[in-house]
Amino acid sequence: MIPRMLYRVGVLLLLCTGLMVAQTSVPATPAGLTLQTWLDVFNSGDRAKVEQYVKTVDPHESVDGLVSFHDETGGFVLLGIESSEPLHIRFRVREKNSSTTALGNLVVKDGNPPTVETFGLRAIPPGVTPVNVTLDAAMQAKVIAGIDEDLAKYYIDPAVAKQMQDAIDAHEKAGDYNSITDGDAFAERLTKDMRAVSHDLHLGVSFSPFKAPPPHEPSPEDRARMRQQLQHDNCAFSKVEILPGNIGYVKFDGFMPVDICAPTAIAAMNFIAHTDAVIFDLRQNGGGDPAMVSFVASYLFDHATHVNDLYNRGDDVTHQYWTAYVPGDRIVEQPVYVLTSKRTFSGAEEFTYDLKTQKRATIVGETTGGGAHPVSGHTVADYFMIGVPWGRPINPVTKKDWEGTGVEPDVKVTADDALATAEKLATEKIQAKAADAAKSSGK
Repeated sequence: MIPRMLYRVGVLLLLCTGLMVAQTSVPATPAGLTLQTWLDVFNSGDRAKVEQYVKTVDPHESVDGLVSFHDETGGFVLLGIESSEPLHIRFRVREKNSSTTALGNLVVKDGNPPTVETFGLRAIPPGVTPVNVTLDAAMQAKVIAGIDEDLAKYYIDPAVAKQMQDAIDAHEKAGDYNSITDGDAFAERLTKDMRAVSHDLHLGVSFSPFKAPPPHEPSPEDRARMRQQLQHDNCAFSKVEILPGNIGYVKFDGFMPVDICAPTAIAAMNFIAHTDAVIFDLRQNGGGDPAMVSFVASYLFDHATHVNDLYNRGDDVTHQYWTAYVPGDRIVEQPVYVLTSKRTFSGAEEFTYDLKTQKRATIVGETTGGGAHPVSGHTVADYFMIGVPWGRPINPVTKKDWEGTGVEPDVKVTADDALATAEKLATEKIQAKAADAAKSSGK
């Protein structure tokens, strides 16, 4: 799945067995054996194995996230080994559910068992030939110069941008980057050093083993591919159903572009329009299009409501977001619950924050990730891009946002317990409403 192909996960070699991939031979090196273990665990799709993997290997990862990624891709077929060293392996895979291919880059730290230092997996654009890139001092300097320029020009807070520039330059002068020759490792280190100053989780450097094309408007073919991919993924709506007690349930993992995905959102909202309560599951939702945020929110209000403002540093303007006309019946009387986790991020946090400040929903789960600043990508050098936050939301009620703090739930429970808790709250609310109606009719 192209939108999720830029995927990083820490991997530790597990002492487990599995079938070797028939398409190619995995070298019996620390890096190769770690790659094979990742393939075995990921391709199994077995939740128990994934839970053990997360518990034992990488507690920062999400069981739901890995299982969801497996379900979307169907797993991966190993197509070939691009290059192999004892602690570094580059490989090529193909999704089982599509023709999308991806290039992987895995660097491990030797040990018993070995542990992963970096793991990058990204889709290969059509017509692009990946290359093996080895960093040298000149390329590092060019990357850092490009980062300095883009931070100064675009970052939402110029003073913080200057602090990040100074920190990166100080690390460079101290020789802290001299031993890094892998692109993924360099990108991750730069990201870590900038976030240590800004604490901005939208900010980050990425590496790709192919040169990015010059900036250009998407071609009709590009738009057609994007539309096809989004529709294939059902615009990130993974489950819409009626739970016992006539409770509507909508799980979606991204706010996709409204010009493409409005019909899917309309269908989902119309399906649950006549339920007695609604639960939105955003525990795996990483955000997306602000226009889709206000579009979905529009179903929950019976009049035009000012839900958010967005300040753009580059244009020095503030854009207002209001609820608007939407097709079908609105959900204006039913109680609404939003499920959150620490992985609920960006646009999903905006949706949560908007409904909370408007007192239109009860938030159930964990404090969200804390990323409020919208971001845009810029090429800083061959093979390297930086995502620079350029704007700031301003809530019309609080005059604040959730950057760095996240959105606090009204009912704090673990993410795993959020759905059951919300169902219980919704059932109690429905029963209380029915009891009140019965009393009124008896009078």
